[in-house]
Order: sequence, then structure tokens, then C-alpha cells
Amino acid sequence: MGVFQHWPNRITALRFVGALVLFGVLASEVELNAADRLLHGGWAKTAFWMFVLVAASDVLDGYLARKGNHVTAFGRIADPFVDKVLVMGTMVFLSVISWSREWFPAWIVVVVLSREFLVTAIRGYVESQGAELAADWFGKVKMFAQCFAVGIVLGMQAFDLFTSFWSAMGHVFVWLTLLTSIGSCVQYLFKTRRLILEGTA
Repeated sequence: MGVFQHWPNRITALRFVGALVLFGVLASEVELNAADRLLHGGWAKTAFWMFVLVAASDVLDGYLARKGNHVTAFGRIADPFVDKVLVMGTMVFLSVISWSREWFPAWIVVVVLSREFLVTAIRGYVESQGAELAADWFGKVKMFAQCFAVGIVLGMQAFDLFTSFWSAMGHVFVWLTLLTSIGSCVQYLFKTRRLILEGTA
């Protein structure tokens, strides 16, 4: 079975498939008009629970990999890749769906997506030079903020929670996503500069 002989890698593959199914659900929402949504209201709950399940399964994936000592090259590459596909893909859809644009304007999604491209390129360069640029706590806070921002906005539609409290919470976590994305990117740039000056990258 190759790379899929252990459960952590199987879960990563299943998470990727789950993300694609979620995108299919969100794509159908883009095509619905207001009247159709009244007849297909279940899509929002489906999207919300699918996002929660796929995002939360990352914890199980990592736990099993560490517990069974099944940390593999495939997992190191595929796991963060699936995280980015899930979160960034969902944010892209939320930036074009009429009811969610207020929380996910396109320019914020573009900035966050650009950060992901830049950091991936930087990490690839550093590792090609034999050095390592591991994820740190700032990046974990960013991921936490992203998941909560997406989850809150999907949850508002799924459970009709368009109250001032949840609306404000959605805005808070979207802005936290933007700030932590920029902050962690700056931190990566400083780390890379230090490695270059030290001659290790």
C-alpha cells in the first residue's frame, strides 16, 4: 500500500477528498439564487459540519503520526498542503458568495493567499539550501484564527446566527486572520534573512 499503509497518511488523503466534497457543496451555493436557498437550506449545515470534521481531523492525523512514530516525508508535505487547500479554498468561496462577502472581502483573501504562496516559496528555498524553516507558534495561531473565522461565518448561515454578537466575532477572527498572516510572514522573512547572513541558507 506504500505511503497509505499507515492511518495518518490515509486520514490526510481522506481529508483532501473531504475538502473537495466541501468545495462541491460551496460551488452549488454559488449557483443558487435566493429562492432556491429556501428550498436547499440543508447545504449550509452540510458545509459547516464538513469543514469542522475535515479541520478537526488534522488533530487526529498528527496524534496518530506521533504516537505510532509514522512521521513520513509524504505526511510532512501533504498534511500542511491539505490544511492550506481546505482553509484557503473555503475562504475563496466565501469571498464570492453574496451573504458572506461582508466578512471575507476579496482583498483580504488575496492578501492571506499571497502570504501562503510567499512562505511556501521561502521555505522551499531555505530547505533547498540544506537549512530548515519549521513552523512556529505564530503560524499555529494563524491557522487557529483562520479555522475559527471560517467556522463562525459558515455557522452563522447554518444555524441562522446573524446576530450582532456573532457578526462581530466573525469580523474579529477574519481581521485576526489577516494580522497573524502578515505578522507570521514578516517573522519568516526575518528568519530567512538571519539564515542567509549566517551562511546557512
